[in-house]
Amino acid sequence: MIPIATAFQADYVTMVMHLLVATIAGSLIGFERSYQGRPAGFRTHALVCVASALLMLLTVYQNTWFNANAEVVRIDPTRMAQGIMTGIGFLGAGVIVKEGASVRGLTTAASIWITAAIGILAGVGFYFPVMIGTGLTLAALAGFRWIENRMPQMMYVQHSVRFPLNRTTSEADYCELVRERGFKVSEFAYHVNLESGSAEYQMVISTRDHGAERRLARELAEHADILEFTLKKSGD
Repeated sequence: MIPIATAFQADYVTMVMHLLVATIAGSLIGFERSYQGRPAGFRTHALVCVASALLMLLTVYQNTWFNANAEVVRIDPTRMAQGIMTGIGFLGAGVIVKEGASVRGLTTAASIWITAAIGILAGVGFYFPVMIGTGLTLAALAGFRWIENRMPQMMYVQHSVRFPLNRTTSEADYCELVRERGFKVSEFAYHVNLESGSAEYQMVISTRDHGAERRLARELAEHADILEFTLKKSGD
């Protein structure tokens, strides 16, 4: 028969192993996010993963702190996992930022969510799926970026241009100029500043020709009637 003290020591070693695995897995994913300059990076992902593992340890070792008769009270360990994944949604929402047509942070929010799932697996000691999940997550974040950059995809650009009020190119003529350069125009807005004597067009333009925005910028820079313009690519 195994002594009670030895059994407790074995449990402590197992708990430490679960938490260390969660720390390593979360740190690896967070390192990739920090390397890409995202606000939720190394420390955030490590903490999310460890927190998930800690909460799952609470259910795995519930017999050490909850001594109710199993015939009277039944506890479902999966409810803790459900609560963790629901709560992580609020943290993920905090890193998503919308600026006009640009939405940033979706990938980081997804990485936080899957890091919580990996932490849950580490908390219950499922080390093999932890390793597979961590590897696939890193592959999706780092490896798939290389593929995504080479995929033919629609590029959205927030564009504004300002003219002197007395030499403003008409809306129709300017939209036609942009379309001739391979762009589609949407969300057009018109703004007039009487104090400065200028008129500004704001729009979202899109194209599958990556590099078209640079060619458009060079052409607009040589336009005599344009006071200033911006071209801001949308993306994560």
